[in-house]
Amino acid sequence: MILYVLFCTIYGIIKKKGWRNYQMYVSITGNKGNQDVYIKQSYRKDNGKTSSRIYKKLGKYNTLLEQFSGNEQDLMDWAKKEAEKETLAYNQQKEKVSLSLSPLARIPLEEERVFNIGYLFLQKICSELRMDNICRNIRNHHKFSYDFHAILTDLIYARILAPSSKLSSYKYCHSLLEPPKYSLQDLYRALSVLAEESDFIQEELYKNSNFVHPRNSKILYYDCTNYYFEIEAEDGIKKYGKSKEHRPNPIVTMGLFMDADGIPLAFDIFPGNQNEQLTLKPIEQKVIKDFNCSEFIFCSDAGLGGKNNRFLNSFGNRSYVITYSLKKMKKEERDFALLPTQFKVPGSNKLIDLRTLDESDPEVYNTIYYKEYPLVTGDMDETVIITYSPKYKAYQSKIRNAQIDRAKKMIQSSDKNRKGKGPNDPARFIQRTAVTDDGEIAQKNIYQLDESKILEESMYDGFYAVITNLEGDVREIIHINKQRWEIEENFRIMKSEFEARPVFVRREDRIKAHFLTCFISLLVYRLLEKKLGEEFTCSQILETLRNMNVTLLSKDSGYIPSYKRTKLTDNLHSSFGFRTDYEFMRKSTMRTIIKETKEKK
Repeated sequence: MILYVLFCTIYGIIKKKGWRNYQMYVSITGNKGNQDVYIKQSYRKDNGKTSSRIYKKLGKYNTLLEQFSGNEQDLMDWAKKEAEKETLAYNQQKEKVSLSLSPLARIPLEEERVFNIGYLFLQKICSELRMDNICRNIRNHHKFSYDFHAILTDLIYARILAPSSKLSSYKYCHSLLEPPKYSLQDLYRALSVLAEESDFIQEELYKNSNFVHPRNSKILYYDCTNYYFEIEAEDGIKKYGKSKEHRPNPIVTMGLFMDADGIPLAFDIFPGNQNEQLTLKPIEQKVIKDFNCSEFIFCSDAGLGGKNNRFLNSFGNRSYVITYSLKKMKKEERDFALLPTQFKVPGSNKLIDLRTLDESDPEVYNTIYYKEYPLVTGDMDETVIITYSPKYKAYQSKIRNAQIDRAKKMIQSSDKNRKGKGPNDPARFIQRTAVTDDGEIAQKNIYQLDESKILEESMYDGFYAVITNLEGDVREIIHINKQRWEIEENFRIMKSEFEARPVFVRREDRIKAHFLTCFISLLVYRLLEKKLGEEFTCSQILETLRNMNVTLLSKDSGYIPSYKRTKLTDNLHSSFGFRTDYEFMRKSTMRTIIKETKEKK
């Protein structure tokens, strides 16, 4: 009896500790036309009988079948693979591991112990983009022997996770779970190839990106920015031009296309002194010819939407929506635009006087009002749409008031002598006057707020204008232009988060390769955002990936996570189909995960 009780006690402990394998299998339940696909788990009850329970729902049968183009066998093969993965993960989680560690044993000399695994999620996207196929085609053309694919992907991982120079990137990649097997010299050789094959790589990535996220190329956004070099003399495409960051250095200009979902489409680099208006045509022709994108709405700001560029997008089932500067309008146009009468709400013909609005009313505050008038420019029939938003007015007023407060502080400091260099520089509100006591010009300077400047700017609060050749719903036109902020966000990410400038390489081919890797990194990052459902901020995602490290316990055992498990890490694991957040992970398990991240969809 004692022995029987002891056996039952031990058996209960074993069951609690999970010292057994639990098998998962695929089950389809429900009525025809409304079936669900589940992963079920078989287990043994306390009475010794076997049973099963739902472990995970994979989705609606018909929905999943559509994803596999109606091929039921492909669907079932995928579902069985998911069941196998869940079985392995569950059993590993339940498994107890004992390690023998000595407080007197020293760790091996020069042995790397901490590795970043955040790159595995980026690697999965690179695999789904068929980047290995792209690199294989390039290698076959150039006949080099080094691992071009490994170099390109490592440059991408480093740009996202630890942006720096090419030398520092090479060193950083040795902290990844899969360190480089190529030399630094191979990396520099590869930069020349990247520059030469830039157009081909962009074209193939656009095609392949549809495997990851269907591209919405019905609306294309275009903008330019520039990047500086910490040098003084001009050289090649590095020219003195109008720096958007007001840097006294030679610059290059980047022209960038993105699609309606904010995902980069194509780019090119131009000399820093080139007129930005002239950058559009060569990139757009490349998009039309090589990307098979011939029907789209072109959207850009006033600086890039000159008459010639609007004319370019008046043919071939193309149209445009361009920001139209109120300040640069002819006086009669501007007077009409700012006149508070003849406004309407989209979907209604009732005329509204803006002066009668109660902007404290939430409904009024969140409504966009508009009026429009025709404009004939040469052979083009266009429409100018003026919009007014109380919410936008409040935002602009808030920003300017903060700038005015800064200007007041500057007046009391040595910064008062600085001239305002841009539309957002607080110094533009400082007025300097040199007078004597009797009002005559003298050497004495008086600094004060420029009230006339403040009043002039406040006149435009809440107003916005676009020019278009579209004849559709004004709400659609307003929405199209509203999304233009995303291309500015793309530039911000490249400049700030990916530290694309200052540019450290000097040779023209390496400069182009540098920006190509920045472009691909942005593409990979944006696709990762889409997988996560755009629930998290850029800084949250990047910080998480950069801190996702594992620590090697011993050469023959495995790894333990050295990062904080969060809602974001859970979302990453769920979205990508593998987990790295178990208390302990055998080397064999990690090898399996690495293999999975290199598999295509």
